[in-house]
Amino acid sequence: MKTILEARKLSKSYGKLLAVDAVDLVIEEGICFGLLGPNGAGKTTTIEMLEGILTPDGGQILFQGKPIDKQFKKKVGIQFQSTALPEFITVKETLDLFRAFYPEPRDIDELIAICSLADILKQDNRKLSGGQRQRMLLALAIIPNPEIVFLDEPTTGLDPQARRNFWDLIKKIKMEKKTILLTTHYMEEAELLCD
Repeated sequence: MKTILEARKLSKSYGKLLAVDAVDLVIEEGICFGLLGPNGAGKTTTIEMLEGILTPDGGQILFQGKPIDKQFKKKVGIQFQSTALPEFITVKETLDLFRAFYPEPRDIDELIAICSLADILKQDNRKLSGGQRQRMLLALAIIPNPEIVFLDEPTTGLDPQARRNFWDLIKKIKMEKKTILLTTHYMEEAELLCD
């Protein structure tokens, strides 16, 4: 398989706290790569460096064999641990708004089907349950039809049924041969979803 993302000796400190200590990883194209660890292990710091949001103190990040640059951000989709959604608008209006940010967004009917949003399109963002909100955020992450999708603990706080439903959505994205980087502290989630 072809390598899509690689980190070499990736490090990050916050003052005296060494949050990420010389991490090496290689992610192959079309797989779900799991970054597993307890809260405070440095998963979010690592993923934010890989996304190009945080600047590492040391090390190198390569996308398709080259250092990440401004073009890299056009090829990724990100579902953050927490995201504020626009208030007083519906799920459908939010999808339309975010689709307007991209030159070639995914088809809206495709997004609705993949993320199981048909039943909540007219619902106000403020009234979404935890599981509905995560489905919506996943749709926003895949609007640009990214080559790699970053999911930072997407099922934390969800009830068991909502978590299983979300796993099914991740499996749909895997079937499209998208590369996924998933952070989690749930062993069963990593075992079920990650290659």
